[in-house]
Amino acid sequence: MSRLQTRFAELKQEGRAALVTFVTAGDPSYDTSLAILKGLPKAGADVIELGMPFTDPMADGPAIQLANLRALAGKQNMLKTLQMVREFRRDDAHTPLVLMGYFNPIHHYGVARFVEDAKAAGVDGLIVVDLPPEHNEDLCDPAQAAGIDFIRLTTPTTGDARLPTVLEGSSGFVYYVSVAGVTGAGSATVEHVEQAVARLKRHTDLPVCVGFGIRSPEHAATIARLADGVVVGSALIDRIAKADSGEQAIDGVLGLCRELADGVRGARR
Repeated sequence: MSRLQTRFAELKQEGRAALVTFVTAGDPSYDTSLAILKGLPKAGADVIELGMPFTDPMADGPAIQLANLRALAGKQNMLKTLQMVREFRRDDAHTPLVLMGYFNPIHHYGVARFVEDAKAAGVDGLIVVDLPPEHNEDLCDPAQAAGIDFIRLTTPTTGDARLPTVLEGSSGFVYYVSVAGVTGAGSATVEHVEQAVARLKRHTDLPVCVGFGIRSPEHAATIARLADGVVVGSALIDRIAKADSGEQAIDGVLGLCRELADGVRGARR
């Protein structure tokens, strides 16, 4: 079993949802970002999404857009992002780590080289926002052939006729984007999330994780009662943006992660 399969199976046995955290590699600097990455599992993150910095993150709101710009200003690139994964894996062989972003940096790096290097570094999955299933041969197929899960996004506008195509070849988990918009903008109602998760469960046996707009432990707990995982990104990145130092950024992100983890872990008691 992959690390993602193992983690979600463990959490199912525990009777709780996963806390999935997102941060951007290299934000606000390589060293601070690495310290945050290494600290997330002990702070309660069950799965980590690590953003691959890109100049034009069109699915992301202002918080993550600025995180990308901070990382790129610090000279973060794909080589450094994969090095960050390797350094994380020296201390943590169990926490699933997913790279999230856009196809352009992967294409520029070279798909075959990227898949080989990502697998060797210890990457468990990929979320590539702008690569539809019609282009599976461009990345999804070679990634899965190498043992890297390919995680699809579904949205409120993904109809029942389209869902089987989107989910075909998906692995790891399904990421449900709960609002029709960019990251960090607004949030869905409980009724909407409940109905959406139920609909996805009719189409797939994969775990369903819900993200976009989840900012507080209370909101995370509410979603954790309905889904297999809760994804939080912009709220964590806001702690970095407001920090006056690297140490303050680390403390802010890990502190919020602990609060979110408490909410998620207590949600079904």
